[in-house]
Amino acid sequence: MLFLRLLAIVVALALPVAVSAQSKAIQGLPELTKVEVVSSLDKEPQPVLYWAPDKARDEATPLFVFLHSWSGDYRQDNSKWHAQAVERGWIYVHPNFRGVNQTPKACGSKCARQDILDAVDFATKKLKVDTKRIYLAGTSGGGHMAMLMAGHHPDRFSAVSAWVGISDLPAWYEFHVKDGKPQRYARMILSSFGGAPGSSDTIDADYRDRSPIHHMHRAVDLPLQICAGINDGYTGSVPISHSLNAFNAVARARKATVISDADIAHLLNRRGVSSANSPSSKDWKAYGRDVAFEHSAGLAQLIIFGGGHEGLPMPACDWLASQSRAVPPSLAPSISR
Repeated sequence: MLFLRLLAIVVALALPVAVSAQSKAIQGLPELTKVEVVSSLDKEPQPVLYWAPDKARDEATPLFVFLHSWSGDYRQDNSKWHAQAVERGWIYVHPNFRGVNQTPKACGSKCARQDILDAVDFATKKLKVDTKRIYLAGTSGGGHMAMLMAGHHPDRFSAVSAWVGISDLPAWYEFHVKDGKPQRYARMILSSFGGAPGSSDTIDADYRDRSPIHHMHRAVDLPLQICAGINDGYTGSVPISHSLNAFNAVARARKATVISDADIAHLLNRRGVSSANSPSSKDWKAYGRDVAFEHSAGLAQLIIFGGGHEGLPMPACDWLASQSRAVPPSLAPSISR
């Protein structure tokens, strides 16, 4: 079984990316290398970009997997996140996981989820990865995928940081239907699922499988950071209810205190919350942001910050760097549920 697993993760290409917007976006950032990793689920070659410090050949090194956004693919400019990995001496992996979310095998499908696991396994096979520090993060559509991986595969990561992510795909579909007409993101969802929520039992089961809200209960023992800008949904495309509800799913599974309906209503209207839940974090002052609200439940934390639809690499990576948790060997077979 292990031999077959290794064969499935054959590197077909190992050439520097000829034209990399990511490498050029920040002057002096080392160039990423493109490889193709054969999917262990459907055997289709999948592109992955990566960078590794020289020490990763011989010394156990943290692995940082960053996930592109909803309308992006592995070529998306996420150089600010790449730069954080370089500064910290982490291995950086940027998988494609079937690219833009507008095809059946994208948008959180089993194939897309397996692509991320295969990318982790590729890095573990090629480099010396510190299995206590395998980190995952993503923003927007990447935040959706980060939460989905946390729910489906909580044992494969040491910590997960999800920013302005979508947790409930049917609810997000409805948010992007105006006057009965699906707008851009709703149309992309239709292309991914072949129908709107409620079209059939089969389609509804697929929506459930790909919506993090239904799987977060499995992430109770995983260090998990969920962050959203309080203005998102007004100036951005993902209402903060997606982050609030995802966190509450974890809190309920832990039998911890959930965010109250009253506080959720206040936050959705961008108003203050009760003094009992007033923010206590001081660290975010260093990032030039205020914390509007924060809550924790075991190893999970939620932060609503002053901002919009965005991910902030420095606070995310600072938090990830503080987390350490052993995961099973990355080459162990792991086919997406």
